[in-house]
Amino acid sequence: MKKLFAVMTASAFALSLAACSGSSASGSSSASGSQAGATAETTDAASYRIAIVQQMDHSSLDQIRTAIEAELDARAAADGVTIEYKEFNGQNDATMLNQIGTQVVSDGYDAIIPIASLAAQCMVTAADGDIPVIYAAISDPATAGLTDLENVTGTSDALDTNMIMDMMFAVNPEIQTVGLLYSNSEPNSETPIAEAKAYLDDKGIDYVEATGNTTDEVLTAVSGLTDRVNAVFTPTDNVIMGAAGAVSETLTDAGIPFYTGADSFVTAGAFATCGVNYDDLGATTADIAVDALESGSVPADYHVMEGGIITVNTETAAALGIDYSAFNDMAKSVVEVTTAADTAE
Repeated sequence: MKKLFAVMTASAFALSLAACSGSSASGSSSASGSQAGATAETTDAASYRIAIVQQMDHSSLDQIRTAIEAELDARAAADGVTIEYKEFNGQNDATMLNQIGTQVVSDGYDAIIPIASLAAQCMVTAADGDIPVIYAAISDPATAGLTDLENVTGTSDALDTNMIMDMMFAVNPEIQTVGLLYSNSEPNSETPIAEAKAYLDDKGIDYVEATGNTTDEVLTAVSGLTDRVNAVFTPTDNVIMGAAGAVSETLTDAGIPFYTGADSFVTAGAFATCGVNYDDLGATTADIAVDALESGSVPADYHVMEGGIITVNTETAAALGIDYSAFNDMAKSVVEVTTAADTAE
């Protein structure tokens, strides 16, 4: 019996709790969405259904999701298999993410790809070892409780905190106080903030911590830093990323360079970062998921993405009057960007 090969994707939608409990997880053409990928005939081709669960909306996670879907399409065509995937978005709400986890398990998905720490934690709990969970962009899987678990692996965008601290002092050796801006509910921030403190303690540099778990709290925290610090550091913190445009504008207006853990902050207006390529991370995550489904085996170890890419916002650099030429000798590449139109104020 010949089987029609199609790669399907449902369009992204915002879920309410009622929508989660009532929506279908089917990847069929009757679901909301459009058909993606080429169509061809195969004989007895394997078929897989994958739930892609994004923690929240922001540009880094959007970029990763897009790269995952593109690679799933490519692998389906290359391997001669059917891959259906559907997007879910938890809006950074644990209750909603848990509801999504219950739904995708009940609907019989073959694998789950959660993007970011809270999404991964909720999906692991829901899957309970029965369904492969291949997470994307977890800076510190051990701290997030995502290691040594059955059927759980993924990709890490582990941050080189010392490198970012080195960047600060390379362009301004006279820094006296550094602001550490993060959410204390974000697992991705725990280790890099501890590393930043250790680095600054070793150099005898003062630091001021500022935390927030909502956009309003973040903006209040930032306003308390502007007359106290010479530079600000934020790791790959999803909560802070949600307010990155406003934070970047506030700090730039105050003449303070904003160093971050991801290039999405930089395209939102932050000064600079040193991190990984999120297109590569998304593709690698998709490959791990497909390989696990095709082989029936989930790797025990997660994959740490290679970093060393410095990204600089040239508009912000000009506004701050910073000569960042020293970065050319510090990384394998320096990427220059400008502020994205949809984040510019």
